[in-house]
Amino acid sequence: MRNTFSVTNQVDLRALFWESNPQFTRRGRQTQNKYPADIRMSFVDFVDSMKRDGRISEALGRRATLG
Repeated sequence: MRNTFSVTNQVDLRALFWESNPQFTRRGRQTQNKYPADIRMSFVDFVDSMKRDGRISEALGRRATLG
């Protein structure tokens, strides 16, 4: 049996994060470490919850970056 995930790549995962968190301002093509700590921690929590809910694969969760 093959798992099907609702999000399968980093581009879609990042887009969903920004869409789900309108209180944060995306800063173009900045690298992950250029964002404030609260945004980076929110992204980590977001990715973790997506993994736990089965919406992304374990592999995507391990390699996902914010920028």
